[in-house]
Amino acid sequence: MNDITNQLEWISRLVAFDTTSSVSNLALIEDIESYLHEQKVETFRVANDDGTKANLYALVGPKVPGGVVLSGHTDVVPVAGQDWATAPFTVIEKDDRLYGRGVADMKSFSAIGLSLVPEMLSANLKRPIIFALSYDEEVGCLGAPSMIAEIADKLPKPDAVIVGEPTNMKVIDGHKGIASFRVHVTGFTTHSSQTDRGVSAVEAAAKLINKIAEMRAVRAARADENSPFDPPYSTMTVNVVHGGTQLNIMAGEAFFEWDLRVVPGDSREDIIEEFTEYARGVEAEMRAKAPGCRVEIEQMTNAPSLAPTPDNMAADIVKAITGHNSTDVVGYAAEAGQFQEAGFSVVICGPGSIDQAHQANEYITLDQVKEGTKFMRRLIERLSA
Repeated sequence: MNDITNQLEWISRLVAFDTTSSVSNLALIEDIESYLHEQKVETFRVANDDGTKANLYALVGPKVPGGVVLSGHTDVVPVAGQDWATAPFTVIEKDDRLYGRGVADMKSFSAIGLSLVPEMLSANLKRPIIFALSYDEEVGCLGAPSMIAEIADKLPKPDAVIVGEPTNMKVIDGHKGIASFRVHVTGFTTHSSQTDRGVSAVEAAAKLINKIAEMRAVRAARADENSPFDPPYSTMTVNVVHGGTQLNIMAGEAFFEWDLRVVPGDSREDIIEEFTEYARGVEAEMRAKAPGCRVEIEQMTNAPSLAPTPDNMAADIVKAITGHNSTDVVGYAAEAGQFQEAGFSVVICGPGSIDQAHQANEYITLDQVKEGTKFMRRLIERLSA
């Protein structure tokens, strides 16, 4: 049972599809559908509004309560501008590692599960294994909610959801939430010598950016020292800024984007409201000078945190399978919080290291593929008992 040839073939098969978030994932979805249909497994698509991308879920085993969802995103981050030593969408095995975009984050988890579908079918499962493959996780967990809603509505409730982000097979029961925003500031253009007439969009944007830094500092000062998160407070950062056209022209436009990472228990809504109220004040100051000035805030993403709970059945199941006695938390966001918000018991556990995610020459060790395969086979045994 130590042979992982089939798993390696499936990892190569999934990585070969360029599913960068900016392009469609339908070719990969169609390939998985075709395979599952060959295995006589019924599949269900949940497409985006224009039909260019789709989630896919499928139930293997009996349609009864108490199953386990294997949740994984199909999209990957771009390779453009990264210094790859190999072709990123071709898996290369070298020095007991597999190299390729998505091998760690997180196609290996889904590939291992798919490779074992024949074993699932022959194991006489008493409770089902449910595949849940989503799109656009990497750009804000955008795809999963519509699929989660269907699973909750159409399938008997599972006991657990396992989100297979790379954790080196450690058990993770908490993550931060995420929200992101694009802010467009419109000023009033004049010659820079006429500052009494003009309104600089760049200066107004600077006030807003400084407000974000102040909000972060306030939360850092009152951080819970016992929080398991690192850092132990909600963070907000501005990482993209554009504005102005020339040194001697009062800037007519400025744009910036900011990122919010919220610890469980802190309120996304309160943070957003605080910033929005301040922005309205800045806008009023600008419009007092030039009525056409404005501050527009576009929310791009908004995914909830995963809060650790004392009665997490998913964590209990995964700890029993892995042999781990403890859980941990992570600073990144995943669809786990969305599953929890919908009433599911959720944990994050998957092969590979998050340190490799989004990197050039991304890799997963063969040992982690073996560990992931062993885990999946033990899950099959548990659901067949």
